[in-house]
Amino acid sequence: MTKKIAFFDSGIGGLTVLHTALQQFPEESYLYYADTLHVPYGTKPADEVRRYIFACVEAIVREQVDAIVIACNTATSLVVNDLRSMYDIPIIGMEPAVKPAVEMNRDNGKRVLVFATALTLSQTKYNELVSRVDDEHRVDSLALPELVEWCEQLEFDPVKITAYFRSKLAGLDLEQYGTVVMGCTHYPFYTAILRKMLPDHIRIVDGSVGTVSHLSQRLELGAQQQAGNTGQVQAGNVSFFSSSGRTEDHNKMRAALQYLSDNVL
Repeated sequence: MTKKIAFFDSGIGGLTVLHTALQQFPEESYLYYADTLHVPYGTKPADEVRRYIFACVEAIVREQVDAIVIACNTATSLVVNDLRSMYDIPIIGMEPAVKPAVEMNRDNGKRVLVFATALTLSQTKYNELVSRVDDEHRVDSLALPELVEWCEQLEFDPVKITAYFRSKLAGLDLEQYGTVVMGCTHYPFYTAILRKMLPDHIRIVDGSVGTVSHLSQRLELGAQQQAGNTGQVQAGNVSFFSSSGRTEDHNKMRAALQYLSDNVL
């Protein structure tokens, strides 16, 4: 039986997680809700963001969904436990893929670099995660707030973005790193650009695959997509919602999902 699965984010970043779900489970029914009135979350006070999230999730639940994926690292760190106590449907959160990144470099001695929002990096949940898995103190963190703003503007100019990455990474010796973690769901929109400028030995990971795997376990979804897919997805079974209700915001979501389909690594 087809499941109705909601994905929530402050803006279009969570589409990177939805895209992964569409690749693996194309026959399910999806709802995507963006809090376009209040994006970005990562630069706002935590209590203010919590209020926004609770209101949005209440609206999503009224759509009678079978599960909600909080496709936002910042939102997960702030409210996922509260939401699980408030609702009796599965609430799937996200966290930066720090643990698998650390394991990838366990034997080679390389460091891990986590990109995330300033709010995520300031939260106890993130710092406890790092403390729990980074027993050799190899994890470094870097806030990239401009990427969220540019992503929301559908700004994907490779020259501009490459120059930005180079400026932010200028003080780091990249030969010391083995993995970069995209710790905000907006950031994988820029994975292809980042890949071209990083040394070949550095791997780039994000939390989308692990999150969708957790979702499939909770809802007992059967694998429907064979390995080796091209990244192309069909958005016809996705309903778009936003806190603004503006048609232009929904059109932007569709355009962003198409961009992911055309540019997925």
